[in-house]
Amino acid sequence: MADIFDKQLTAVMEHGVRMRPKPIYNALEVRDGEVFLDGQPMVMAARNDYLGLAHDPRVVRAAAEAAHRWGASSSASRLIGGSLTLHEELEARLAAFLGCEAAIVTTTGFEANLALAPLLGRGDVVFSDKANHASLIEAVRLGFADRRWYRHSDTADLERKLAAADPDAAKVIFTDGLFSMEGDLCRLPELASLARRHGARLVVDGAHDIGLLGPRGRGVGDHFGLPDAIDLHTGTLSKGFGSIGGFLAGPREVIHYLRHTSRSVIFTTSMPPASAAAALAALTVVETEPERRTRALEVARRVRDGLRGLGFDTGDSVTPIVPVITGRTDMATALWREVLAAGVLASPVSAPAVPEERSLVRLSLQATHTDEEIARILAAFAAGGRKLGLIPDAPAVPAARPAGSVTAAPGQQTSACAVMDRVS
Repeated sequence: MADIFDKQLTAVMEHGVRMRPKPIYNALEVRDGEVFLDGQPMVMAARNDYLGLAHDPRVVRAAAEAAHRWGASSSASRLIGGSLTLHEELEARLAAFLGCEAAIVTTTGFEANLALAPLLGRGDVVFSDKANHASLIEAVRLGFADRRWYRHSDTADLERKLAAADPDAAKVIFTDGLFSMEGDLCRLPELASLARRHGARLVVDGAHDIGLLGPRGRGVGDHFGLPDAIDLHTGTLSKGFGSIGGFLAGPREVIHYLRHTSRSVIFTTSMPPASAAAALAALTVVETEPERRTRALEVARRVRDGLRGLGFDTGDSVTPIVPVITGRTDMATALWREVLAAGVLASPVSAPAVPEERSLVRLSLQATHTDEEIARILAAFAAGGRKLGLIPDAPAVPAARPAGSVTAAPGQQTSACAVMDRVS
């Protein structure tokens, strides 16, 4: 008789998957904004706090005041006593920020995407980018719609699949706005055009781009100048907003339907008061301090250009998510260890998060990174890459800035057509 534990663990080990090295799980300490790992100071480049708001005094103060007033937990789901005025205020603010009729907030961003499942009925067809976040993939699996996976950012492949589908079926396209592992953007103009042509709805997970991209920080729709192209937004409050929680924003009737049918909304305790208040404070900063976005993108450009100049492959990244692609899991782990020993905490990433042949070390950069920390990051990768033979011993010729780099001088934003030069 088979044992389900032995069966699954054996399968995992046979595929070469191991638990990640222990240091990445060790507890971190934060002292005066500096991160320590096992007592050693580190440049933190493994968190998605792009605007540096998780430790902003205004955000922290709002969280503390809410905890004192409302308690540590709402202690109930939204529909049976866990709905606070804080949640309703946050929903109204997010809807207005994104130019939508209504919004729902959820306890996590993962739950926000799971909440999409009731839209996917029998006979419907959902088209999903193969590189989408795991939470979008799970939403597709939970729904009853027919599933069509298209190659990452391959709009020709998507068009073929749309054309082959039943013309009378209800259709929806799921995509990340900013892909979380390699930092590239979805091809929103092309996706919007295909959606219109084939009568499909377009749902975009803006977890990593809302708050960061666009003249007003509203994400890829704002960045590409296509705010009305997205039919339904999902997102998280744990990246650009320095808190935790998720949200969906779109037409009022759709939001009302999901609020009363989505299990991840109905059957979970609502987000803690402190998190909701922190997100509200962060949203105010996002709306009033565009220079934070400018700085985050400038830090990313400098690190990305520096790594390319050294000879590293950083893929199609145009954002603060910068992958250093090694092509092998063991090499990604080795480079991560070298960089960690040099005082930079990044993230080793391998299958199933990325294809095995695109294993990488992932940098997640922030507006609060200093010039000195940028230099430390580049020095750590230079030393580690040369030691492992990943880059030449002598510095390579500095790489030209990609045409689509998402950078901006103070008060300016890169145009949509500029970034399309890169992602097309």
